Amino acid sequence: MRGCGLLKTAVFDNKLQEYLHMSQVIKGWDLGVKTMKKGEKAIFTIPSELAYGESGSPPTIPPNATLQFDVELLSWSSVKDICKDGGIFKKILKEGEKWENPKDHDEVLVKYEASLEDGALVSKVDEAEFTVKDGFFCLALAKAVKTMKKGEKVLLTVKPQYAFGEKGRPASGGEGAVPANATLLIELELLSWKTVTEIGDDKKVLKKILKEGEGYEKPNDGSTVNVKLIGKLQDGTIFSKKGHEEELFEFKTDEEQVIEGLDRAVVTMKKGEYAVVTIPPEHAFGFSESKQDLAVVPPNSTVVYEVELVSFVKDKESWDMNTAEKIEAAARKKEEGNALFKLGKYQRASKRYEKAAKLIEYDSSFSDEEKKQSKALKVTCNLNNAACKLKLKDYKETEKLCTKVLEVENRNVKALYRRAQAYIQLTDLDLAELDIKKALEIDPDNRGKLSVACLLIGGRNPAAEVDAAARDSSAPLLVLLARCRREGRTATAPILALLATAGSRSEREKPAAVHDFTALPILHGLSPITIISASPAIVPFSLEDKP
Repeated sequence: MRGCGLLKTAVFDNKLQEYLHMSQVIKGWDLGVKTMKKGEKAIFTIPSELAYGESGSPPTIPPNATLQFDVELLSWSSVKDICKDGGIFKKILKEGEKWENPKDHDEVLVKYEASLEDGALVSKVDEAEFTVKDGFFCLALAKAVKTMKKGEKVLLTVKPQYAFGEKGRPASGGEGAVPANATLLIELELLSWKTVTEIGDDKKVLKKILKEGEGYEKPNDGSTVNVKLIGKLQDGTIFSKKGHEEELFEFKTDEEQVIEGLDRAVVTMKKGEYAVVTIPPEHAFGFSESKQDLAVVPPNSTVVYEVELVSFVKDKESWDMNTAEKIEAAARKKEEGNALFKLGKYQRASKRYEKAAKLIEYDSSFSDEEKKQSKALKVTCNLNNAACKLKLKDYKETEKLCTKVLEVENRNVKALYRRAQAYIQLTDLDLAELDIKKALEIDPDNRGKLSVACLLIGGRNPAAEVDAAARDSSAPLLVLLARCRREGRTATAPILALLATAGSRSEREKPAAVHDFTALPILHGLSPITIISASPAIVPFSLEDKP
């Protein structure tokens, strides 16, 4: 942030007034004025290197001259270098309201007047509405409004790179021409804007607020909400209208009683809020036809809802529950998560487990029996949530959840194996091997099911190498598969031999069955790959994914 100030100076002309604007003055003035307060009078003694240097400023100022100024700072106003490159300077003419600024997806309403430096009018618009990220007139308007408050009025000095550049712009539609490489002066006022919010993890559901709601409270998951809504296709066809002529439309959030995008949007609203929600097909009716009340929604349709949240009753929060209620609610959320997991709805199941664990996170006020119940519930919820995160390929979160379990139960085999899976996907192979080995030490009876040996065959006698591995096959499968890749062992026609660690020698001598194992992600890049296993029943190393 720099300033421009109105000064009264006395040296060469006692009546001289100078307008400071960025680089329009000598450096000594620039440095000195920044130390002054409004109404302050001072004498500046400025050495030549901070004034006009060796060349001077003929005919008045000789070379290498030290200058002295009597200076009074009459007033000043803030000037902001918006892009930090000198391309757009903003001077505030009228302060705006509150503190919020528009964001990329918001729709703004502005008034502006653009002129050339010589005062020639280029464009004047009393009301222009546009989405910030799409811009309007020239690049500078979108950049500037993101720094403004409602009602704020500014003067922009816009260099060519943020105006019309080297090509300029011809006159058209009653607007003046902009010459090549022209600097513009734009008086801009932000009249208002409509907030557009991106909703969901992928931010594909968009909510545009047409009328602000009351207060700060919003529905939570499990709230009972009452709404008025109109559902439309993008061509304006109405396929649903509820809560307008009959009683209000009521549903419970996070219970799949409405489409996902609408459900997620409503929990971001305040009482009395009126908004337009745009929902892509993956969060609406999907990729097949859906018959609704008033029309059919075609496959792959983006839909638009006008929604007014009339009222809501929130689901009971943890701070409103006693300890028994918290444990009961956590157990109920866990069971809901289990049901969702079995249906393959891993994201929703994960949310249930998270909420269950959060309800009983702080147990200092619990009785001994309640602490015991709470501990068991937390372990189960975190383990089950880790299984969800594995399915969702969120391996870092899987590792965190399993570590949280192991901090409480350091011999929990499921936590060790699930964390090992996450470590492998994160290429932390040494840590994965440690977890699998520890799990096998704790539960050696699972060795035949959960451990196989892996050998990358590259020599002249593959059969002998396979046979040797059969006699000493105690290493965990996935860790060694990954290690073969990590250590860069290669062969002209690599073969991975997977051999059961359990069973008798006679079983190992049965004819080998060949299986295509190329789909295993950790083997990508090791092609061609043939898996030779001693028994057709042997399957890739996997963990129990059921909660």
